[in-house]
Amino acid sequence: MVDYTTPVTTAFEMQRATIEQSQKALEQTVSFQQTVNEAFIDSLDTQESAQRRGVELSKTAFHSYLDAVESTMPGMAGTVEEVRASVDEQYDFLLENHAEVFENVESEMLEGAEAYDEMSDDYVTAVDDQLSMLVEAHEELEGQSVEIAEQFGAQLEEVQEQVEEIQSQVEEVQAQAADAVEA
Repeated sequence: MVDYTTPVTTAFEMQRATIEQSQKALEQTVSFQQTVNEAFIDSLDTQESAQRRGVELSKTAFHSYLDAVESTMPGMAGTVEEVRASVDEQYDFLLENHAEVFENVESEMLEGAEAYDEMSDDYVTAVDDQLSMLVEAHEELEGQSVEIAEQFGAQLEEVQEQVEEIQSQVEEVQAQAADAVEA
């Protein structure tokens, strides 16, 4: 007896494997994006610190320039001190705003990442639920398809047996006819 169901079950198994691989790929993609978001948020402190050091270095360089001006032009001490005070005030304002901006950016990024995580978790859960229903329906369809293939195979074998029986009868009638012609 020929097994007509093997190609059917193999096709269904391959389809389910593809569905499962797609599901895993989606979950890995979402997880990767969440990791990227976390890494970006974690890097904000480093970025803020580096930029702050750059601003402070610029302030120090400007102070060094003012020191050089003051030492080369002794009569300018009062003016240089006024400029220095004004520069310090501006740099302090800049550093204060800089810290505030990074605090706001980090807060907004955290809120956005949390919203993304929640939304993507809900999405993955919904996709998992839908895929579970799809796989269940797929398995039912496979069962029906295997049953039909088995019925087809049985009917084909019956037809084949009938054809062989008719061929045998035809051969027998031909042999009898040949014997009758010879006689």
